[in-house]
Amino acid sequence: MALGAKLGIPALHLDLLRHLPGTDWIQRPDDQFAALHDAAIAKPEWVMEGDYTRLLPQRLARATGIIVIDDYLWRRYWRYFRRTLGHLPRAGALEGNQVSIKWNMINWLWHTRNAAQSSRQRARHSRLPHLFIRNQREMQTLYHAWGLNV
Repeated sequence: MALGAKLGIPALHLDLLRHLPGTDWIQRPDDQFAALHDAAIAKPEWVMEGDYTRLLPQRLARATGIIVIDDYLWRRYWRYFRRTLGHLPRAGALEGNQVSIKWNMINWLWHTRNAAQSSRQRARHSRLPHLFIRNQREMQTLYHAWGLNV
């Protein structure tokens, strides 16, 4: 992730902890995922991408700030189909994974279309410094303002 690279600290995509490498996004057992997550947040510095609300309380207890990123539902679908059908390399991709269109991912995108609202509420209640990014334009503005590389 660009922020981790800019700060010189480890950046981690939670999907990489949740899913088994070399698979078509098969999830690890919950206890293994939680152990990997907790080991990662025990490190002195980190930037993490992903929500996984069940593990959020322990992450917020160690976090120093929160960035909530949202985007239009149509753009989220477009990115999913583009990266899956185009087999595009991306940050957060599983090592050696197989990629296919999945109904559960299409369904998840639909059911989480308003999730940023609750994420913003959790960020406000955390009393941590927080920033809300609502779309691609705001993300590009942030990248430029912070001198981040795409």
